[in-house]
Amino acid sequence: MDQDICHGPAAVQATTSGERWEWCSLPSGVEKTQPTRAMARPYWKGSISFGLVNVPVALYPAVRRKDVRFHLYHDADGGRIREKRVCTLDDREVPWEHVVKGYELSKGQVVTVTQEELRAADPERERTIVIEEFVKLAQVEMMLYDQSYWVAPDGRAAKAYGLLVQALAKNDEVAVARIVLSTKEHLCLVRSAGGRLVLTTLIWADELQEAPEVPRAVTTAKELQMAEQLLRSMAGKFDASAFKDEHRRRVEALLRKKAQGKPIEVPAVPKASQVVDLARALEQSLATARGRKPRAARGPTRARRRNLRPAARARRGA
Repeated sequence: MDQDICHGPAAVQATTSGERWEWCSLPSGVEKTQPTRAMARPYWKGSISFGLVNVPVALYPAVRRKDVRFHLYHDADGGRIREKRVCTLDDREVPWEHVVKGYELSKGQVVTVTQEELRAADPERERTIVIEEFVKLAQVEMMLYDQSYWVAPDGRAAKAYGLLVQALAKNDEVAVARIVLSTKEHLCLVRSAGGRLVLTTLIWADELQEAPEVPRAVTTAKELQMAEQLLRSMAGKFDASAFKDEHRRRVEALLRKKAQGKPIEVPAVPKASQVVDLARALEQSLATARGRKPRAARGPTRARRRNLRPAARARRGA
């Protein structure tokens, strides 16, 4: 959906029947109130360092979120609801110049720090992506992936940049590196993709939560066979562009309908269905995936098919 997304004030406001709505993603048919999005600016500039090679580069955001963003309003008069910084001791609003950061070491023990004091713990602000090793991409757990950026050569670094792109692609490897973004150090991957470099920040391993315990269940050979058949029948080649955010489209359609003064029908919440017979559910799913009706709705029974076989053979012989 090629629409502008606002990252500050809302782009559209609609008032219908005394109610005020505001959204940032511009639905089709609504006049744009902001200029077309310009070319993205570099998010970060620095260099990639491996061995004695230094490649000046710039990072560009690879993702532009298109969520429909709402604000809060007073239902009585349509006034915008804003949050205030209120002290819990005197119940008064506190201006920003009197707000400090604090960390609760233990119950009732809070340590406050100034921005100047926090700089003592900041990582070095050097503008370098320091490559530490090269590994196979399959060795990196996907749950560690965080945010991705396009990496482009900066200045006259096209030759060195292209050399790194080709070397990574030829060896089918990715670079594990460190980068400082917004005063925070990140572990990251630098990989070759379509003749370009992509940098993906990673979550630190100790930030991952432990997996929940899963009870062991016994399955039959028949159930496993049908599950494998169902997987094969639904196999495909992944194409991200084939999947659309249908929820966002429905919300935008609802907002347009609401802005036009049309009533919104709220459907009843469907009851969650419980799978009683796993084998039966697998059989029905497999039949649906193959474009056939489930066995219970198909043709004659097994006994009747046995009675029809002599006649069928006689017809084929004729």
